[in-house]
Amino acid sequence: MKPYLIAEPALRRLELTITRRLDGLLQGEHLGLVPGPGSEPAESRPYQPGDDVRRMDWNVTARTNEPHVRELVADRELEMWALLDVTASMDFGTAVLEKRELALSALAAVGFLTQRTGNRIGTHLLHGGGVRTLPARTGRPHLMALLQAAFALPRTPPGVAEPLLGVAAEQLARVVRRRGLVVVVSDYLDAPETWEPPLRRLAARHQVLAVEVVDPRELTLPDVGILTLIDPETGRRREVATGSARLRRRYAEAAAGQRDAIARALRRAGAAHLRLRTDRDWVRDLVQHVMRQRRLAALAPSPMSPARGGGTPGTGGDVA
Repeated sequence: MKPYLIAEPALRRLELTITRRLDGLLQGEHLGLVPGPGSEPAESRPYQPGDDVRRMDWNVTARTNEPHVRELVADRELEMWALLDVTASMDFGTAVLEKRELALSALAAVGFLTQRTGNRIGTHLLHGGGVRTLPARTGRPHLMALLQAAFALPRTPPGVAEPLLGVAAEQLARVVRRRGLVVVVSDYLDAPETWEPPLRRLAARHQVLAVEVVDPRELTLPDVGILTLIDPETGRRREVATGSARLRRRYAEAAAGQRDAIARALRRAGAAHLRLRTDRDWVRDLVQHVMRQRRLAALAPSPMSPARGGGTPGTGGDVA
């Protein structure tokens, strides 16, 4: 059967799940996935403690001998780009979903909410064959075609060399010209030093949401006797005696350290961090993330009243 014939009913069910649950749990026309004041330059105002120094208006500062920052206003026509990791390490799952399926669901959720108000959506698909770019366009037909393309990507055989996440992020930075929202969906298992600098450069210009996809067996090792482990990206095999409590403890400690290192690298890069697990209700986790970001945006200083909280919607808070 042709891939699109398989993908179409699955994507329709996914769309129904997302729109039903998110419409019921999130009220309002615009959905904020990351906090932010906007992207389009507006008037200048005196600098206030806590303002982002990257928004300093040096011309006004030089004329007045007083630090000024350039206000940003909401750009209602958002351009959203996604970098979707579907490399071999994502073809793994021991719970309700595989990591690849959860990643595609996260992309679909952001896409369905974004296209509803006519915003443009483009995608970089990172897989064993390289990086495939789908240009940013508007409309549901374009979004469904984009999701079908991601759905139809073949699995990468073990041992096939694949591009690094950092390389794909560098390519994305060269493609995305207009300020907007960038969503990076991956398990972030590459060494953080390979992808942190490209993400930091993206975050200097765009609002960046990093969606980390995790399976519970990547965090703890079950006691199931002799277990054969296969590295999906290198094809290497190793037999592990999981009956050892010491081994399971060391595995859990190493896994926790790895996830902490990923979280720190994402924080240093300036990206909003959303962790989704294959054994949890990922829609509810997405909603809780949105609610937290809305609270953060509400605490941000208002352009009209810098000393008071209130915030304004912007590209960081206007994905709907």
